[in-house]
Amino acid sequence: MTLNGDRRAFLRAVARRAAGIGALLAGAGLGRRAGARQRGVSAAERLVADLQDGGKTIFLRYPPPAGIDQTRDLGRALYALRVPLNDIVASPVPQARRTAEAAFGTERLRTASELGGGETSDAALQALRELLRTIPGPGMNRVLVGDRPALERAAERRFTDAVLPEGAMAVFLPGQLPQLLGTITAARVIASATARGAL
Repeated sequence: MTLNGDRRAFLRAVARRAAGIGALLAGAGLGRRAGARQRGVSAAERLVADLQDGGKTIFLRYPPPAGIDQTRDLGRALYALRVPLNDIVASPVPQARRTAEAAFGTERLRTASELGGGETSDAALQALRELLRTIPGPGMNRVLVGDRPALERAAERRFTDAVLPEGAMAVFLPGQLPQLLGTITAARVIASATARGAL
C-alpha cells in the first residue's frame, strides 16, 4: 500500500471515530450538528465506506445474463472506489462464474460448490457458513458469488427480491455470528463511484 493509501485509510478511520462520537453526543442531546451530519449520510454511502475499510464478506447475487454489462460496471466501480478485494469465490453455476469473471477477472477467482448450483448437503452448508464467518486477510474483503437460496440457508434468514435483487450485494461483518451490515445494488455502487468522480 502506498503512503497516500495509508493516509486515506487513517483519515477514514479518524472520520469514522469522530462520527461515532458525534452520534453518541447527539444521542445525549449534545453535539446536534455532528449528529445531523451523520444522519445526512445515506445507508448506501456508509456501506461503501465499510467496504473501503476491508474486513467484510460480500455476497453478490448473480444477475441474469442480461445484467452482465452492469456487473462489469460494478467491478470497475468497486476498484475505482478502492474497495480492497483479495478472495473471489464463485458458485460453479455458469452464470455465477461469468458474473465473477466479468466483475473481478480471473486472477483471484476460485469456485466452491457450496455457493449454489444444487449443492444442499450439510457439509456444503457448513462450508458456506465458514466462508461467511472467516475474516478475510488484513484490510481486505472476500466476495462470494452465488444464488440466493444458498445464502438464505447459510445466513438463516430470508432475502426477498426487494432486499437483495439479482446483481445486488449483501455485506457481512464476519465473525462467529456474521452480522449483516446491509445490502446494496450494483446501480447504487456505480452511482457512488460516479458521484465521487472515481469513474
